Amino acid sequence: MVKPLTRVADLGSGAGFPGIPVKLWAPEISLTLIESNHKKAAFLREVIRTLTLTDIDVQILRAEALAPELGFDIVTLRAVERFSDVLRVAVKLIGFSGRIALLIGSTQLAETQVASLSWQPPIPIPLSRSRVLVIGIKEVNRWDI
Repeated sequence: MVKPLTRVADLGSGAGFPGIPVKLWAPEISLTLIESNHKKAAFLREVIRTLTLTDIDVQILRAEALAPELGFDIVTLRAVERFSDVLRVAVKLIGFSGRIALLIGSTQLAETQVASLSWQPPIPIPLSRSRVLVIGIKEVNRWDI
């Protein structure tokens, strides 16, 4: 039996973190890097070419312009402007039982409550004073099916 491909989207990829390190760690994933800045997107394409990475798609657009029916398994984001607004967009991009992984400051934890997800306890980032990793899971209810 073939294991289904895990589809990961990294919103506001910037220099490619965390998307590219995740791809290096798990080369079997299908990765979409979403970056609206053309210069940053060009940099991402050059990194992908130089590292000879495959199954990575760079989308040069704002996340709001992506079709919500894409249904990613995992959406990552960090260091974005208008965090609570972008979080709402990210939730729309995950499929049933999908996850959102956020690398944020602990002061932003309260803002995660705008998203109707089941949140796991935050994990402190080693050697950081305030950064945490927090994972939200989109729960499927019988009305979603």
